[in-house]
Amino acid sequence: MEEWIGQWWHRAITHLAEPQRTHVQVALKDMQRSISLLYRAGGGDAAVRVTPVAASRHGGPRHWLQKVAGSGLRSAMPELDAQTLALPPAISVFDSVELNRDLYLWLAALASVFEPTGDWIADNRAATARALQRFAGLRERHHRLTAAHLAQRPLLSSLRAKDAPWEAAIQAALRGEEHTALFVTPREVAPVWLWLNACETGGGAEPAATPTPSNGTSEEEPASSSLDAHRRRARNVKHQPSRNAMLLAAKTDSLTSWSELVRLDRGTDDSADDNASAAANDMDTLSLARSEQTTASRVRFDLDLPSASADDLPLGPGTKTPEWDWRRNELRPDYCALQCVVARTGEPYRPPAHLQATARRVRRRLEILQAAPRWHKAQVSGDEIDIDAWVRFQSEACGGNIHSDTPPVYAHRQRTERSLATLLLADLSLSTDAYATSNARVIDVIREALYVFGSALSGTGDAFEILGFSSVRRQHVRIQHIKGFHEPWSDAIHTRIGALKPGFYTRMGAAVRDATQRLSARPERQRLLLVLTDGKPNDIDVYEGRYGLEDTRHAIQEARAAGLIPFCVTIDHEAHQYLPMLFGAQGYALVHRPQDLVKHLTQAWTTLTS
Repeated sequence: MEEWIGQWWHRAITHLAEPQRTHVQVALKDMQRSISLLYRAGGGDAAVRVTPVAASRHGGPRHWLQKVAGSGLRSAMPELDAQTLALPPAISVFDSVELNRDLYLWLAALASVFEPTGDWIADNRAATARALQRFAGLRERHHRLTAAHLAQRPLLSSLRAKDAPWEAAIQAALRGEEHTALFVTPREVAPVWLWLNACETGGGAEPAATPTPSNGTSEEEPASSSLDAHRRRARNVKHQPSRNAMLLAAKTDSLTSWSELVRLDRGTDDSADDNASAAANDMDTLSLARSEQTTASRVRFDLDLPSASADDLPLGPGTKTPEWDWRRNELRPDYCALQCVVARTGEPYRPPAHLQATARRVRRRLEILQAAPRWHKAQVSGDEIDIDAWVRFQSEACGGNIHSDTPPVYAHRQRTERSLATLLLADLSLSTDAYATSNARVIDVIREALYVFGSALSGTGDAFEILGFSSVRRQHVRIQHIKGFHEPWSDAIHTRIGALKPGFYTRMGAAVRDATQRLSARPERQRLLLVLTDGKPNDIDVYEGRYGLEDTRHAIQEARAAGLIPFCVTIDHEAHQYLPMLFGAQGYALVHRPQDLVKHLTQAWTTLTS
């Protein structure tokens, strides 16, 4: 009864102190695409992702109801670091839905030109001037936001003596007036919703040094997984070895509170802490430290890697590939170890009758398209006007360029011999073991797509190769050999497709570089690199988040520089958040229904080769 009354009182007084303003609230998820578009249009880093921010402590004044309720101490304030633009999950700051929506757009514009120097007020003043210059259409919106926010700022007379100068400087900066030079942080004043806080110790910080095992080798530890989608401020700390090994944590009192890390010897296990998310929300900064235990001092089993007798057969001694480190801004040579493997001989793959019928239908379609005449543009004579060439010709003529009497502004259809090589790179990571439909896994859909696509291409006579990829850290990147350029389409290839199984992780950059090297050696004029995946690049070491995206983007740029045409087909519904950065806005296709993968894969190939 006592607990029930306490919970009721807490909900009631919190509701009175901070009433829900759902009628004017705007959610980040509804604005995320617009925010990302505006941020990148203003010159923001394409690798920075938009994510919700966790609440942090501020120094604004509280009214008496908030003091009674114990609320008003924390707010979700916008932050920017090297990897994320962290914005409030929902905004109901102003009394108008339009103003709250404009606030999200303004923060995106501000972040795109933000250049932190350490002076919070000066940085935001300078970024505001740059944003208004770059986005002139936001001037009126910014004026309305500033007026509404200034009306919400606390009165100088109601503040303590030490806080009044800080608030006066902030209000003057918001008005664009000169003010006394003061060093103030967001934690010391009421939230300034029109400004950003640049986090120097965010995700862009270098990871803590990895302990060196007793055998002299160094092994990368898995990165800790995030508790939820909210972005929290973190810092890396390095503790000195403990001198009091016998000091143990006392458990005489079970206090429902938490604080900073204390150097005590504690037992460790793999069980999840149910209060971890609540503890992270209540702490302003999370300190990240590595354990002093080395790999050699622990009993460790790697359940990911199969035994040699159960694993696929290696082909050759393996190769090395570089990897792009965006934090160092350098390409690290011979950083990843690749091993090409092939499935052991097993039972023949017998596709169902409907899949064989689909393969025959797609094959006939591609054969017809190959035999059909193609449009040749920018010709001096032809059957139709080439609109693009005509517009280009007229533009150059208006600019004073002199052309011949027979400008190349026509297009005509003609049968020509095609010179095309295709390499299909399929993601075989453990995520493909999830169910795509009620009765089929992602790996099953990929297997069917590879069979139909390979059967169809074998009828065109064009050279093609099919590979799969997965990884376990940088020391073990697996390239699954399915079909080589010089191998005929046969039952042996069908057996390899049927033997595909999911496992491991997705180090996409190394796989793309290996595919680029293979495809660059082909003599064909047109070389197409198709990547089939179900998610973003990741691995269990540092290869996640921006690190994995930047390396993959660099690998795609290397492929384009080699004269290849990279294109991605994905079934990840969140692909629009990162694939435009990797492959370009027109360089990928999103399959909303996994069962349509075969259709979209064929359409993409047909469009790119026509």
